[in-house]
Amino acid sequence: MSNLRQQFIAFSVEAGVLKFGQFTTKAGRLSPYFFNAGLFHDGATLGQLAQFYAQTLIDSGVEFDMLFGPAYKGITLASATAVALAAKGHNTSFAYNRKEAKDHGEGGTIVGAGLKGKVVIIDDVISAGTSVRESVAMIRAAGAEPAAVLIALDRMERGGKDGVLSPLSAVQEVSQNYGIPVISIANLADLFGYLEADPSLGDHKDAVAAYRAQYGV
Repeated sequence: MSNLRQQFIAFSVEAGVLKFGQFTTKAGRLSPYFFNAGLFHDGATLGQLAQFYAQTLIDSGVEFDMLFGPAYKGITLASATAVALAAKGHNTSFAYNRKEAKDHGEGGTIVGAGLKGKVVIIDDVISAGTSVRESVAMIRAAGAEPAAVLIALDRMERGGKDGVLSPLSAVQEVSQNYGIPVISIANLADLFGYLEADPSLGDHKDAVAAYRAQYGV
């Protein structure tokens, strides 16, 4: 696990964004951990989160011209990451979408810079991939090219229902379907490494290991 990944998991736990216990996921599964990027809701934690996004994107080596944040969480993430990138010497434009088209003023559904060139989509996680599908459609409709998807945490979790699980995770399906890389600041393997490093978290480690064995890729 890289130092940046270790730092991000520790930061998420300290901020109360990554929690351990019993949580029901959107897919109806009982998960031993829960990650809610919406809880990065003050200036200090959002600023630090943006630093992780920016450095991860730079380290990935992906070529890009601008950022796109799908409504709603992606709006804050893309704008904050653009600020962090500028501070690192990469001044990058960004855009985001409205859920409903505006029929006055500038109109349309896209706010910010015009979509052009190679566009990185920024979101918190990928579950069903709906947000990515809609984002890719908007980017391509504007004549631009989706270059990558950048997320905070890859759960490395197979989709589908128990008994008929997909062989691929939601992240792998997105990458395969659209032919673009999905970059994560950290993933389930990094989270497990964090739990292994702290003996006091042994109970949570066992629960995550069992969940990973059942649903992981």
